[in-house]
Amino acid sequence: MMFWDRSELVCQQVVELITDYLEGAMPRAQRRRLETHLAGCEHCGEYLEQMRATIRLSGRLGTHDLSPQMREDLVELYRRWRAEP
Repeated sequence: MMFWDRSELVCQQVVELITDYLEGAMPRAQRRRLETHLAGCEHCGEYLEQMRATIRLSGRLGTHDLSPQMREDLVELYRRWRAEP
């Protein structure tokens, strides 16, 4: 998890932290900072709702539902995303 300082979160930080937020893997003080940002940022609020919808819709998929090629494609996509500056 990234280093937290006392400054206000910016949208890029919120995007990077949404998974921890949704999984409840964030300390209470950090969660409050994120929620403060979400309350004042329409775009991040929309992003959060999109992520919730994605989880709801894809949450029913299991690894057995993916073909080997789909798995490879997803892993490669993730690796490229992580490698971006």
